Amino acid sequence: MKKTQLARKPVIYHPDVLVFLLAIPLINAFNFYLTYSNIKLNSFFFTRFVIDLLQGYAAWWIVRWMIIQLDEKMPYSENPSKRITTQIFSTTLVGLLFIALTTEILSLLVKNEFAPLDFYTKDLFIISVWFLVINGYYIGMYFFREWQKSISSSKTLDVKPLGILVKKGNKSLLIHFEEILYFVVDGDYVQLMDNSKQRYLMDLSLDKIEKKVSPSDFFRINRQVLIHRQVIKGFRRIENGKLMVELDKEEDPLPDLTISRTKAPSFRAWFLPYA
Repeated sequence: MKKTQLARKPVIYHPDVLVFLLAIPLINAFNFYLTYSNIKLNSFFFTRFVIDLLQGYAAWWIVRWMIIQLDEKMPYSENPSKRITTQIFSTTLVGLLFIALTTEILSLLVKNEFAPLDFYTKDLFIISVWFLVINGYYIGMYFFREWQKSISSSKTLDVKPLGILVKKGNKSLLIHFEEILYFVVDGDYVQLMDNSKQRYLMDLSLDKIEKKVSPSDFFRINRQVLIHRQVIKGFRRIENGKLMVELDKEEDPLPDLTISRTKAPSFRAWFLPYA
């Protein structure tokens, strides 16, 4: 199980392998430019360049392995600042030790002498900066992926509900919006009527229900009634600029289907949007 998890972790940092396979030769070339004042394109240069390149790849792979291990043992979620500090310090230290040790071994094998002092005062300083850049990539990619997840989650949360959840005995039922005829205030409760003539009492107020339903399908006629478009046949004018809603079918009498003069224009615009 652990092997599977470790194999999947690098996906968080994708495409890190491709990035550093291409970037490390460029970094190595830049280091040569900073280190050597008189570069000659000869066999020595190419041999030294290839050796340093292989050192760079090996050091990066060690750093990458350490970061993946830290993902398992010290996740960012527990203490981000501690994780970042530990990662930067440990990977930079180990990376520099690896570069220093391999450089000393090569120097002893090839020249039979230790690496010059300026390697430690200049070269390792430049290399340490690149280890900070590598860490910056991995830390940045982690938080970028987390940001992507949060955006994806927020989009999921923004998905509109399909209906209203009601209770019937010990059951919880989802009544789809297209199955609902209307909501009507009934004493201290709100009553839902569906298209099969089933009634359900709800604990939510009509104000809260109005916020849950689609405004293109439901209209709040007055304080007592929130009705679906499918139930309405039309309307007629009555006194003082008010409207009376007429239902498409014979429904149980609703307490009041009168729309006030102030709400009449918005009802007309909702019921006949293209008229």
